[in-house]
Amino acid sequence: MESTEMPKLRVEGFTVSLDGYGAGPSQSLATPLGERGEDLHGWLLPTQTFAEVIGKERGTTGVDNDFAARGFDNVGAWIMGRNMFTHSRGPWPDDGWKGWWGPNPVYHAPVFVLTHHARAPIEMEGGTTFHFVTEGIHAALQAAMKAAQGRDVRVGGGVSTLRQYLQAGLVDEMHLAVSPMLLGSGESLFQGLDLHALGYRCVEHVPTQAATHVVFRKGA
Repeated sequence: MESTEMPKLRVEGFTVSLDGYGAGPSQSLATPLGERGEDLHGWLLPTQTFAEVIGKERGTTGVDNDFAARGFDNVGAWIMGRNMFTHSRGPWPDDGWKGWWGPNPVYHAPVFVLTHHARAPIEMEGGTTFHFVTEGIHAALQAAMKAAQGRDVRVGGGVSTLRQYLQAGLVDEMHLAVSPMLLGSGESLFQGLDLHALGYRCVEHVPTQAATHVVFRKGA
């Protein structure tokens, strides 16, 4: 029997520090998540789910892996900001850049990249095609929902993109992994956002050695 639930806009496995930063400062080609940003993801990198995504055979199982795995369930399309796709800014350079993930990216679905600069779609191996949307978050969501064909859409990040969708009240469910570390500076997820006033409620929280997993749902 097919599900009668409406497709959702979801955030999955988005990691923040104890002081609320979702990325470190000074993003560059060498530091795509900003300085010390990769350290946030100590809960994810050892998991079986991540191992499978990057083509390795073995990883850890348990609660952290369970949360990582369910983040891919029923996802038919993705949305991300330009900062998550590339380190460059301004008009697109003619440098052949096709993302951080090699010829077969992890998404295996249409991906809609928010940008101010138009460009043609990029078709990759494994079913991933990057589409570049210049008309803003609502246009990207509409296109992603259509491409997802009844499945959910996942917002991959980065911080600015997620903040825009949260502020607009468009995110239906959000899983945050709170890493037990302080970044001190970087890109703040929560600054100026009143999630309670926007209608979000915590519906699940599970601590592990590497993170505390917190799930928020709108209107719960």
